Amino acid sequence: MSISPGTRDRLTASIAQLIRTGRHVSTRAATQLYGELPSFGWTLLLPLEQDGDQRCSTLAARAGVDVSVASRQLAVLERSGYVERRPDPRDGRATLFRLTRQGTEALAATRAMRADWALAALSGWSEHDARRLTDLLDRLRADIEVAVPAPRSARPEPQEARR
Repeated sequence: MSISPGTRDRLTASIAQLIRTGRHVSTRAATQLYGELPSFGWTLLLPLEQDGDQRCSTLAARAGVDVSVASRQLAVLERSGYVERRPDPRDGRATLFRLTRQGTEALAATRAMRADWALAALSGWSEHDARRLTDLLDRLRADIEVAVPAPRSARPEPQEARR
């Protein structure tokens, strides 16, 4: 089944605008909740919450950034008390980062704020429309990941390798 060029162009423009809006909302949330803490750090906190302690290289791959960028961002998060580092028990030369209680609380506060904003933004939507959009966005995200695979160097380590 083919999509017309007009629909394709409108869809890609809408997605680009949605991404920009999402970035602006994230920046506002970070500013409201955490003052000067850059919003980029939340991309690194979530994998720590989901999968536990991880190396900088693994976090960089999951965030889709260079290790040097992730290292600088983790240093900011560490100084702010959201993460802490410890030696990797399997390789004493390496460091693992872990989410602190303050980091966990920051993620919870961010989720609560985003939920409030979503409820306000979707207040005129029906349950059916909201579920349908969610299903379509999940499908689009999965299809994009298949159509445009991440560069090999940006792919996260398999789950087993991190344990």
